[in-house]
Amino acid sequence: MRIKTKLIVSFGLLLTLISILGVVGGKYIYTLKNDTANILRDNYMTLEYAENMLSALDQSDETKSVQLFEANLKKQERNVTEKGEGDLTNDLRHKFESYRTDASNNTLRMDIRQDLLKIIGLNMNAIQVKNKIAKNSADDAFYWISITGTLCFLIAIIVLFNFPSEIANPIKELTESIQQIASRNYSQRLYFDKKSEFGLLANTFNTMVEKLQEYEESNLSKIMLEKKRIETLINNMPDPVIGLDEKERVIFINQEALKILNLNEKDCINIFIDEIAPNNDLLKKLAQNLSTTQDESNTKREPLKIFLDAKESYFEKQVLHISVLPTGEEQARLVGHVIILRNVTEYKEIDFAKTNFIAAVSHELKTPISAIKMSLQLLENKRIGHLNEEQAQLLDSIQEDANRLLKITGELLNITQIESGNIQLSIIPVDVKELLVYATNALKMQAEQKHIQFAIQCPDSVSEVQADNEKTAWVLTNLISNAVRYSYENSTIYLSVRENDAQVQISVKDSGMGIAPEYKEKIFNRYFRVPGTQKEGNGLGLSISKEFIEAQGGEIGVESEMGEGSTFTVSLNRHDTKSV
Repeated sequence: MRIKTKLIVSFGLLLTLISILGVVGGKYIYTLKNDTANILRDNYMTLEYAENMLSALDQSDETKSVQLFEANLKKQERNVTEKGEGDLTNDLRHKFESYRTDASNNTLRMDIRQDLLKIIGLNMNAIQVKNKIAKNSADDAFYWISITGTLCFLIAIIVLFNFPSEIANPIKELTESIQQIASRNYSQRLYFDKKSEFGLLANTFNTMVEKLQEYEESNLSKIMLEKKRIETLINNMPDPVIGLDEKERVIFINQEALKILNLNEKDCINIFIDEIAPNNDLLKKLAQNLSTTQDESNTKREPLKIFLDAKESYFEKQVLHISVLPTGEEQARLVGHVIILRNVTEYKEIDFAKTNFIAAVSHELKTPISAIKMSLQLLENKRIGHLNEEQAQLLDSIQEDANRLLKITGELLNITQIESGNIQLSIIPVDVKELLVYATNALKMQAEQKHIQFAIQCPDSVSEVQADNEKTAWVLTNLISNAVRYSYENSTIYLSVRENDAQVQISVKDSGMGIAPEYKEKIFNRYFRVPGTQKEGNGLGLSISKEFIEAQGGEIGVESEMGEGSTFTVSLNRHDTKSV
């Protein structure tokens, strides 16, 4: 049966029951109304007329008495309703006519009273009979209305509890089936009465599910092929690759990774990496910090040294955190991690060769440069001979070039020392004031040429620092040299010392043009020079300074704004004792 038909039948039945209840109630109410009206019209009025006629007999004024009696008698004659009441009324009329002519006849008056009492008694009996009839009608009305009302209530309750389920249950089954389909359970089917609208809906739904199942099965082979293709690509990658899900369970690992980890694939797949790592030191190192999803692109990472194919190989670890945006959601969700080891052995070997070559060339250049400087000193000696003006200018130019070459070779040697990891440090307590005095004295002549002054702000009592005296002095000299080079003439370079609980900070502030924000993070890179500067330099000084300070456990940083100069700050660890 269709839903529309069920609705019509259900509500039609309820309407019919309400109509029946209304008809039954109306019928009995009308009956009670008639019974009550009959008592009032037929008997009660007669009693009133009789009472009035009795009152008229007792009046002293005969004229008014006769008029009142006549008026009520006529009304009574028009209201004869009970059996025998007509004869009594006629007899009362004859006696009243006689009484009218002979008003002093007491016997006739008593007979009239008797007739009136008989009429009253007759109507009183009639009222009792009609009252019983009305009571019986009321009882019948209560009975039938109760029966009809109870029947209507029961049928309404049955409809109320059964009809909603006829609609709600199919909708509930449909909702559950849709949820199953959303979970890719294509075996779900719906079976409803085919004659109803839900039956048509179930047929349409089942057809849709069958087509989805066919589509799923037809694409399964394609999905398997793509999966196989991806696995083949991963296995043929030259770099070791390990894939993990969001719970850090291994979901794929290529042959290169198995080779360097010395593992079997069956011992890894679908196993948590924390269960494998305790028995494999290399994997334990690779599994570190997997839960950290921060960007590591600016983090300096040391290559991993792995003994592979009978030689030392170097790999750089890279962790990719994979996030996807599920359909219908607004926030991406982490679904896994990919660990990639890039083989940088070839680049490392080239870097070693470059470092050794630079070191060898630098050592080879230092000897002839030193010889050139000695020869220049001999040429400048007046005992050998006097030089004309042009010869003196040529010697000054050669002297500057020799100094520049000697500085470059020194910086290259420092770079090779840093890259080889053989920085020789002699950490001792160092007086900060002595470092500043040494650095400013070394650059005093260079500053005087540009009329630049040094303003030193240092507390009277400042802690010594744990540092390498020679390398720290070189760093401060390099920073002050840069400040002199980039400051304007007739300006001041401010040197200040501050101290906190753990470190002593030495700041060098110049009055130059400053550094653009986009270059602040790059100035400590090797060979980097701010674009547009026409000053001397090869871009190695700040890089070497950073390496020297960090090797001592300190820090170096810069604050700068265009047009307001730059402030370089070196932070070194305090020594326990204070120098006064």
